[in-house]
Amino acid sequence: MSHVTDPATDTFVTYRNLLFTIAYEMLGSAADAEDVLQETWLRWIKVDAKNVRDQRAYLIRITTRQSLNRLRAAKRRKEAYVGPWLPDPLLTAPDVAEDVELAESVSIGLMIVLETLSPTERVVFVLREAFDVSYDEIAAAVGKSPSAVHQIAHRARQHVDARRPRQVVSPSETRAALRAFQRAVEGRDLQGLLDVLAPDVVLVGDGGGVKQAALRPVIGAEKAVRMLFGGLGKVDGTLTAEPTVVNGNPALLVRLDGEIDGIMAARVEDARITGLYYVRNPEKLTRVESETPLTRR
Repeated sequence: MSHVTDPATDTFVTYRNLLFTIAYEMLGSAADAEDVLQETWLRWIKVDAKNVRDQRAYLIRITTRQSLNRLRAAKRRKEAYVGPWLPDPLLTAPDVAEDVELAESVSIGLMIVLETLSPTERVVFVLREAFDVSYDEIAAAVGKSPSAVHQIAHRARQHVDARRPRQVVSPSETRAALRAFQRAVEGRDLQGLLDVLAPDVVLVGDGGGVKQAALRPVIGAEKAVRMLFGGLGKVDGTLTAEPTVVNGNPALLVRLDGEIDGIMAARVEDARITGLYYVRNPEKLTRVESETPLTRR
């Protein structure tokens, strides 16, 4: 028996990975992005597709509006969150890492910077910078004039540029720093850790109130080492850290006695780690073992 789908479903499936990527970059949460896709789908099937000139643009518009609504609601949720909030890490396929612009736009480091934008600024920045959506299209999605969107995009870009890393670091450089970090942690090598961490390294842990993590970012190599060895060093079981790729960038999957403890992502400058992001909240670790397809097309 042949399986027949309707054109609306076919169109939605064609753009599903793109819409997920857009919603995820706007929200930093895989579960929220999936909810946005569900809402987008429910609105899309009520539309007479014959009257839609550009179906891709129309779907992006619905996804953007739903994401903006959620972003505004999430602001209140995040204010009540226990400790620092980090985006959900996603295991990604090699093609994401190969697309340098996509890998940068979904990197944990940049996603953290995007958290400092207002909801409208974030939505405009993501559509313009990561997906090259026209100002007219963005204006239609966010309900503002193209000239207002122009100004918002400019402001958001300045804000992000002031906070993103100065230099572009190759994945191999990040991998090398993480390898040195991995060896030091697994070997309980205090000096090895101090050698790979920049003196003013920032360690951010996200336990979400479920797992132990510092309630504020820890600044400075010695404090970070104390925190790491205070948490991971007291561990009686077997601690392992295996290289993986999350959000298109090298990372470490940390296991305790074979069970996933968290994902460690890093920001590297001049061969040393300047930012360490450790996601331990179990609710955020649902997508670190099977790949999530991300795309800009």
